[in-house]
Amino acid sequence: MAPRAYTRLTRFALWALAAIVVTGVAVRLTGSGLGCEDWPTCSEDRFVPDLEYHALVEFVNRLFTGVVAIAVIAAVLGSWRRRPRRTDLVLLSLGLVAGVLAQVGLGALLVLSELDPRFTMGHFLLSMVLLWNAAVLDSRARNDAEAAGAAGRPGGRTPPGRPPDGTTRLMLWAVLVVGGALLVTGTLVTGAGPHAGDSRAERLPLLVREVARIHSIVALALLGMVVWTWWRLRAANSGGHVRMGRIAVLLVVQGAVGYTQYFTGVPVLLVGIHVALASITWIEIVKAAHDPAAGSAKSPAPGPADGVLMAGARP
Repeated sequence: MAPRAYTRLTRFALWALAAIVVTGVAVRLTGSGLGCEDWPTCSEDRFVPDLEYHALVEFVNRLFTGVVAIAVIAAVLGSWRRRPRRTDLVLLSLGLVAGVLAQVGLGALLVLSELDPRFTMGHFLLSMVLLWNAAVLDSRARNDAEAAGAAGRPGGRTPPGRPPDGTTRLMLWAVLVVGGALLVTGTLVTGAGPHAGDSRAERLPLLVREVARIHSIVALALLGMVVWTWWRLRAANSGGHVRMGRIAVLLVVQGAVGYTQYFTGVPVLLVGIHVALASITWIEIVKAAHDPAAGSAKSPAPGPADGVLMAGARP
């Protein structure tokens, strides 16, 4: 398998894992978390549910796990068939397998515990770890494929913008850490909030307004860090400033959706949009930290005149 062909498999795995986050939150928001009360069957000895709304919603989400499994298996097999084979891509693809198996086990515990909010939080956060793994896999496979393709074209590979300096690289990793903290505080809001997935599920003994305030403070801090990092990357003519700009826009939209849902009684549609945007934002943050020079137009390759000037340059 050629490197460029393999990137189609890594992108498929990434977006399948992002999509199942959305289908999973749809189960919770429709109150269908216990639509199938057993695991792995839906109810007692029945694998297929009765024609009942909540059971069908939960069952469709379980079926989509099959799509995710196909995508992950394809990514693993592709990493072995890819030429040249890269050990890091093989290990990252195997990490997806481990994550999906852990999700299956955690999903079973979630159902058997009747949607204990701690398992709900763990289920979502493990999904974010899987997205991290898939985003790094996709980013590395794509960069390698682009480098190989550019090397085969006349003129060689066009160099990217300047790599970020040490301080900016540190800030990119700090953005990743604070982004993870934002996800954790978001799960606390979810665990204390009204959308438990079923009317019988317990909630965390926390005041929603207090954990929502903490969540918003972390979000504002993250936005400030992203804007400052964007400014440094742009001033240094580093390619990553375009991606950081996208992250800033996504955070602003996220904030608008979050405040709207808070002051309008947490409608389910806005919560679903909020979670979907959170997944996309997290993917962008991960890629920014692991591939800081990507995401912008490339600088032109130096021509013959530039070579003469550089050869004759003096300190």
